[in-house]
Amino acid sequence: MYVLGIDLGTSSVKVSVVELSTAKTIVTVQYPESERAIISLEPGWAEQNPEQWWSDVQQAILKANATHLYNPKHIQAIGIAYQMHGLVLIDNQCQPLRNSIIWCDSRAVPYGDAALNALGNEFCLTHLLNSPGNFTAAKLAWVKDNEPHIFNQIHRVLLPGDYLALKFTGHATTTESALSEGIFWDFKEKQISNALLQYYNFNKQFFPDIHPVFSKHGELLSNIAENLGLKPGIPVTYKAGDQPNNALSLNVSEPGEFAATAGTSGVIYGVSEQLIYDHQSRINSFAHVNYQRQLQRIGVLLCINGTGILNSWLKKITGSIHSYENMNALAEQVPAGSEGLLMLPFGNGAERILMNKTLFAHVANIDLNKHGEAHFYRAAQEGIAFAFKYGLNIMRSIQLSPSVIRAGKANMFLSQLFADVFVQNTGVPLHLYNNDGSAGAALGAAIGLGVFTSIKDAMKYQQPIQIIEPDKYKMEHYAALYEKWEALLNEKMNNHL
Repeated sequence: MYVLGIDLGTSSVKVSVVELSTAKTIVTVQYPESERAIISLEPGWAEQNPEQWWSDVQQAILKANATHLYNPKHIQAIGIAYQMHGLVLIDNQCQPLRNSIIWCDSRAVPYGDAALNALGNEFCLTHLLNSPGNFTAAKLAWVKDNEPHIFNQIHRVLLPGDYLALKFTGHATTTESALSEGIFWDFKEKQISNALLQYYNFNKQFFPDIHPVFSKHGELLSNIAENLGLKPGIPVTYKAGDQPNNALSLNVSEPGEFAATAGTSGVIYGVSEQLIYDHQSRINSFAHVNYQRQLQRIGVLLCINGTGILNSWLKKITGSIHSYENMNALAEQVPAGSEGLLMLPFGNGAERILMNKTLFAHVANIDLNKHGEAHFYRAAQEGIAFAFKYGLNIMRSIQLSPSVIRAGKANMFLSQLFADVFVQNTGVPLHLYNNDGSAGAALGAAIGLGVFTSIKDAMKYQQPIQIIEPDKYKMEHYAALYEKWEALLNEKMNNHL
């Protein structure tokens, strides 16, 4: 018997099928093979079509089925992980009213700032654990103000994973974790924030029933089951944002445990039992997958929008003549510090760690007689690692400091150079695993189905495939390089004022 896991990413959908008896991944596929585009109608805007997501999910499942490595009729449950903070609006026929405004969209920052000023910094941080920033609630406020013809047709406000579950089951639900990532959840009152709804004049009926993350969110519709070769009536038993789900898949669920990712965006994610927050909302706190009203588990998320997207941008502008593997090999031929070349990776919308400034990416100190493409490849990886260090320093300032960081050997962590530069800059051992977000979602479904008694039980088979330790000499060398990078960042920040 098996469980099916879906990971709705920004660039593609991944699907994994996991065997229940062994927790072994039978197959993982991706659809589409090329990166799905972000729709950017205005500078700082970022949208995607929810119907395209649903089409991609179905194609990914059919692609997995086509491997014939399992019997699709033996799948017992579905788990969903999804890109966080997206706004999906549906009408009373459950049809999307507009494109989803996704996580890296910057347009709603003024609406979040206005709410922060009106509700008060102390209230927002102690009750919501965040400024409303450019999260889902602020995006909804933007729609209300700028697209009233859309706003007036809203039947339900959903997160991306809620929408996918609706398509599978015909039934809309949400979770406390999802509401918290949208900045709708009041952690003090342990309910949807009445103060926020009143300020924005949102209808509480916009929100569907709240279910636990690990629970039945509906049963697979017969027509969908027939189209996908699955058994009708199997439940969706897990829904979580991609970063809490990544932490789950790395067995990060208890206070003091940390996970990281470095895909389009970069994240360090730590778990705390306290209602912890940054006074400037440069990092963000949400309900983790195992959050309960009587047992607080808060996921503290450092997110850098511009990370792996810088690497993929370099690949595109060099004519895609190199694979990422070749780019990494070329970068390794350049000495640490890229012979003076510096890069700031912040070119993917407003950056929370920079107090929601849209700083853009920057390249400095180009020597036309010295620097070639390999220098750019290395400077990009170093600049991304420096950004992680900058963000981790913020986490440490609120007494949240990792002793070990766990990550999947994927995306930027496929680069041995990047993994080493990450460790030497953060000063934290890195444990790399053969994990995948879609496989984590499948195991989440198994927990929701009751096959495993806990996250620790579901992840008991995991072992790191590589451990990278800090090196004193390298750390000292990179500390000096980081100072130059941070000086460039401060210069650009000051010019931005």
